[in-house]
Amino acid sequence: MKDALVVSVLSAVPKSRAAWGMGALSRWHLPRWAHLLFIRWFAGRYGVDLTECERPLEDYATFTDFFVRGLPPGARPIDTSENAFVSPCDGRVHTISTIGGGRFHQADGQEASVSRLLGAEVPDGSSCAVLYLAPHNYHRVHAPCAARVTAVDYRPGTLWPVFPGATTRVPELFGNNERLVFWLAKGELAFAEVMVGAFGVGRMSTPLDAIVTNAGRPAVRIGLDRPVAAGEEIGTFGLGSTVILVTPPGAVTYEVEPGDILRMGKRIARLS
Repeated sequence: MKDALVVSVLSAVPKSRAAWGMGALSRWHLPRWAHLLFIRWFAGRYGVDLTECERPLEDYATFTDFFVRGLPPGARPIDTSENAFVSPCDGRVHTISTIGGGRFHQADGQEASVSRLLGAEVPDGSSCAVLYLAPHNYHRVHAPCAARVTAVDYRPGTLWPVFPGATTRVPELFGNNERLVFWLAKGELAFAEVMVGAFGVGRMSTPLDAIVTNAGRPAVRIGLDRPVAAGEEIGTFGLGSTVILVTPPGAVTYEVEPGDILRMGKRIARLS
């Protein structure tokens, strides 16, 4: 009932503008005592592990600085074993599905268009893994294996929330929301890694380019030829969201299932 109410209310809200406003507030420089009080409240409310902050709380100038915090050295060992395909983020597995009829499994009762999500067709039999990041998670996104980033597509959209209850109620949620689509190649293997924005998470960025999302820009393709190592950072969420991996038929065999907790750098699949 609570999830349905949230979705109903947000259906009448200008979500992109509201998210922009929330982002602006999160970048305010509050008085130091208020800033620290709010961070500690947020950490307690959502269960943030403060031992995994790379810096003391006093060193984060704004809430956004804290939210996009890095990790201490060695906090996320990267599995570099042969054929390892690692989690690109902290979070939880939402769905894993095989694409059929151009559709992937968004949530129970909701199949969604992969071409709408990516802006490109992929073969039936491809795999799609949806990984959800909750507010307490580390919110930087990484490469799941050594590869080359050949392009990044910015696809503007709305900003529905992406918590699991919303994904069962909003058709084509991921394909309608703001997103960055990273196209990667490893030898003959070409695959997509998608950062999906959400309500309160309008701002996404990548160290590979100066683009920032939810800034009123049109769709754009950024051509690249950039090598990345397994576990190398490729993007940051301003306030939390979802990562989606789309791989060709038979390219990966997943070793996790829906509901499993993810740690960036830990093996989640075997490359064929």
